[in-house]
Amino acid sequence: MTSRTSVLEEPTTDDTLLQPFPGATPYDAYVRASVLNTLQRPLTEAPQEMAFIVTTQVMELWFTLVVHEWREAATAFAKDDLPAAVDALRRSKRALTALNAAWAPLASLTPAQFNGFRSAFGRASGFQSAMYRHMEFLLGDKNAAMLALHEGDRAVHQALSATYHAPSLYDEVLGFLHRRGLPVPEHVRTREVTAPHRCDPGVVEVWHRIYSGPQHDPLLALGELLTDVAALVTRWRSDHVLVVRRAMGDKSGSAGSTGLAWLEKRAARPVFPELWQVRGGV
Repeated sequence: MTSRTSVLEEPTTDDTLLQPFPGATPYDAYVRASVLNTLQRPLTEAPQEMAFIVTTQVMELWFTLVVHEWREAATAFAKDDLPAAVDALRRSKRALTALNAAWAPLASLTPAQFNGFRSAFGRASGFQSAMYRHMEFLLGDKNAAMLALHEGDRAVHQALSATYHAPSLYDEVLGFLHRRGLPVPEHVRTREVTAPHRCDPGVVEVWHRIYSGPQHDPLLALGELLTDVAALVTRWRSDHVLVVRRAMGDKSGSAGSTGLAWLEKRAARPVFPELWQVRGGV
C-alpha cells in the first residue's frame, strides 16, 4: 500500500535558494535586518525593558513612514494632484493604524514592572522624538521651543527646521481648496507658516460649504479622509495617556516633564480643528 505524503514533510525547495552568498544575503543588504537587530540594548535585568525598547523603536519607524506619506500628500496638494494626495493619505492611515497597534506590548505594564527599568531612561523622554515632532509640525502644530530642543544635533535640527519653516500638510490642503474656488480667507493663506494653526471661522465656513453640498463630492471625501487621519493621531495620543496612567499614575514624567498632565493636555489638542467644528453646524 502506498503511503500518503505527510503534510509535515518539508516542501520541495529549489536548491539554488540554499546556495551560500559570499557576504550578507541580498535580503539583509536591502532590509538591513542585522543592523536593526543590534539596536536593542537593555540597561537593566527587568524582562519588560526589551519590550519597551522594541516598541519604542518600532514606533519611530512608523513615525518615519507617516512623515514620508504626509510629505508626499503635501507635495501632491501643492501640485493640485488630488488623486496622488488621496493615495498618500490612505497609505498614511494604514501606517497610523499599525502605529496605534504597537502599544499592545506595553498596554498592561504594572507600576512595579515599569519601575523595574524606568531608571534606565536617565534624561530621555518621548517628547524628545524628532520624528514625532516632524509629524506634529506637518499637522500644523508648530512650536519653536520643540525645534530649539534639538539644536545640539546639527543634522537633526536642520531637518526639523526645514519642516518647521515649510507649509504644513494642512496649509497645503487649504491652498488646494482655495485654488478650487473655495473662499479660504487670505489671512489664513498668507499667515506665517511657523505659527501654529488655530481654528479659524472662515475655514470652518469653507468646510461647511463642502459638507452641506453633494454628499459624493470628492472634496467631502477628502474631508472625511483627513478626519480619519486626525482621529487616528488622537487615538495614538489617547492610548499613550492610558499606557502611562496604568504604568505610573500621576508621577512626574521623564526628564522633568509633568508626565500624565502634560500628555493629557497634548491629547486634547484637536487635529484639523475646523473639520471637527463643522460637524455641529451641518
